[in-house]
Amino acid sequence: MAPTPVSQQWFDRAVQVSPGGVNSPVRAFRAVGGTPRFMVSAQGAWLRDADDTEYLDLVGSWGPMLLGHAHPEVIAAVTAAAARGTSFGTPSPPEVELAEEIVGRAPVEQVRLVTSGTEATMSAIRLARGFTGRSRVVKFAGCYHGHVDSLLAEAGSGVVTLGLPGSPGIPAHVTADTIVLPFNDRDAVAAAFAEHGADIACVITEAAAGNMGVVAPEPGFNRFLSETCAAHGALFVSDEVMTGFRVTRSGHWGLDGAVEGWRPDLLTFGKVMGGGFPAAAFGGRADVMSLLAPSGPVYQAGTLAGNPVASTAGLTTLRLADDAAYARLDDWSAQARDLVSSALDEAGVPHVVQNVGSMFSVVWGLTEPVRDFAGVQRQETHRYTAFFHAMLDAGVYLPPSAFESWFVSAAHDDRALSRMAEALPAAARAAAAATPAPQEAAAPSSAEPSTIARTPS
Repeated sequence: MAPTPVSQQWFDRAVQVSPGGVNSPVRAFRAVGGTPRFMVSAQGAWLRDADDTEYLDLVGSWGPMLLGHAHPEVIAAVTAAAARGTSFGTPSPPEVELAEEIVGRAPVEQVRLVTSGTEATMSAIRLARGFTGRSRVVKFAGCYHGHVDSLLAEAGSGVVTLGLPGSPGIPAHVTADTIVLPFNDRDAVAAAFAEHGADIACVITEAAAGNMGVVAPEPGFNRFLSETCAAHGALFVSDEVMTGFRVTRSGHWGLDGAVEGWRPDLLTFGKVMGGGFPAAAFGGRADVMSLLAPSGPVYQAGTLAGNPVASTAGLTTLRLADDAAYARLDDWSAQARDLVSSALDEAGVPHVVQNVGSMFSVVWGLTEPVRDFAGVQRQETHRYTAFFHAMLDAGVYLPPSAFESWFVSAAHDDRALSRMAEALPAAARAAAAATPAPQEAAAPSSAEPSTIARTPS
């Protein structure tokens, strides 16, 4: 691993004042080892760390940077907004304009702005329970909906990256009403509704899973969920915090619901709609949203919700995310996926590259596409560790976890593709030569995952 003395100095300071030295667990590099890189600047498709090393960025702040870092029009709009005042604690025009932009793109009639994806999903669940008068929630193993207490059971993202089944600090009664099912399993959904249908308030799913790596819903699966919920008086909540306004201008719904003719009852959004600022939203049918205070009895509030600077960043980003931008994203992603797969084939590394639109990830050591959490947990993550560090040393910054999506931006260009092409052969050879850690070698590859789908009694 390349020496990073300045990042190491910052990390040494950070661990003294922050748990694990980070403010979000995956950033700590625990899954891959080594020193987390402390970034000090970014432009377009590129990052620069405290040691003055430049990296091609395939994390994109975990999804928000659709246009690339420090896009000049976004920066200009944000600078002007900040000069007018950073927070008012009152309604302001940018939040109305951002809400209008979201309603114009997505299958929602009304939206409520919040500050994080976690807050969006938490509020959507509360609203669904308030609307239906029911308590139980169906979610899918490997899908991550933020660190909401009732939804951390068998979650993806940092929970699976760190090998955690859930989280201490969450009483059993909080998750007792959470029914966890295998992703893409229609029979399991039907069985859950047959047994608990009268008590199920909602089904929540990532529109396409991106927090156990990228796992697409099988054709018609989301429509099946929508129809099943409707038949039993439950609400269908589609979590598009990650896919929203990224894989199409209308999010993942533009790939299935818009084509098949159905709409979720509620959706959650984040990341891209904040343009790099803390902003998120949830929205849906007007009759459901009307239950929110002050119109109705379901309470939800936030001091910085609809912040004028964050709303301006999101609004400007969405207005610039036109058809040409999405075409660039898709084209660059397709070329990058081909480069990755070719390099791994050349090195003899079994793998599957999975994508939803421009989002993609690699499943290591398997040769067939995976459809659920159990599948991705069987991959050979030690190969990704070796691959990650070889790419990092060659100036390519990937997610420090095998269980995360890779993100590209409209700023990724031929120079970025060249950096990828130069870095990949050695990284692929490193993956081929990698051996599992003793504890990984001791576990049979066909073992069931440590957390299994369950339905509470």
